[in-house]
Amino acid sequence: MHNLLERYRQLRELISESSLKCDEMLKQHTYTRMGGKADLYVTPANYEELQLVLSFARTHQLPLTILGFGSNLIVKDGGIRGIVVNLNHFNAIIRESDTLIAQSGAAIIDVSRSALTHHLSGLEFACGIPGSVGGALYMNAGAYGGEIADVLVSALVFTPEGELLRLTKEQLELSYRHSNIGTNGYIVLEATFQLVPAEHDTIKAKMDELTEQRESKQPLEYPSCGSVFKRPPGYFAGKLIQDCALQGVQIGGAQVSTKHAGFIVNVQDATASEYIALIRHVQQTVNERFGVQLETEVRIIGEDE
Repeated sequence: MHNLLERYRQLRELISESSLKCDEMLKQHTYTRMGGKADLYVTPANYEELQLVLSFARTHQLPLTILGFGSNLIVKDGGIRGIVVNLNHFNAIIRESDTLIAQSGAAIIDVSRSALTHHLSGLEFACGIPGSVGGALYMNAGAYGGEIADVLVSALVFTPEGELLRLTKEQLELSYRHSNIGTNGYIVLEATFQLVPAEHDTIKAKMDELTEQRESKQPLEYPSCGSVFKRPPGYFAGKLIQDCALQGVQIGGAQVSTKHAGFIVNVQDATASEYIALIRHVQQTVNERFGVQLETEVRIIGEDE
């Protein structure tokens, strides 16, 4: 604890005090409403502050975690050691001709709405994805037949050493729910999307249709991490789970949604341990019944309590 307070004081001398918190409860920053404390929680005001934080982490050999919106994420009950960085202050969205340049902390939903405003098509699929631009790139987010790789041109990133790079989508190695951003330790600063001019009403009609589908099928009334599992080749995860009669099964406050079997919802102050235990139970049951190993789409990070 003494060492943590010392690091807090040292970091406070480098960045604005409003950008830094100690022992921040991460359940306040995740869509599941679960997660323990971050030792140091930083919301940089600008790229310069972020570079200072990266340099500080390297100098003091502190682990550094980028949180994003915490939508496709489970933070364990023991929290995260070192520095957790939230880039939500980086949320500008700029139009240049038929492209949109969005900072990593902007909501991908807001980028899709900006595209609508500018009569640009291509991001309709993202109108209901509850994550940041950075998070969407990290996992090549997709829905309803579209994905980030379809419209991404390039990304501006910091390397772990603080070097600024412009990377093409090919260099990010995007595939189904995957990129090399995490592997290489890149920190996304902004993304450039190539879109296509289209009629406002046509774009809006598609977004309205997808929003209706999402609201009618997904359990949005409870905290969750979204779709828990990747789609196994030749199957649908939700159908496999449903056929195992797992809907409604509950461990502690975590429940397999009765509305959509691919979702696990926090119905009553679930802990991350309960949520993860239910994920493992679903995986084991589906594997025993159908011989299919469900792979998680959600990231699980942090330490056990």
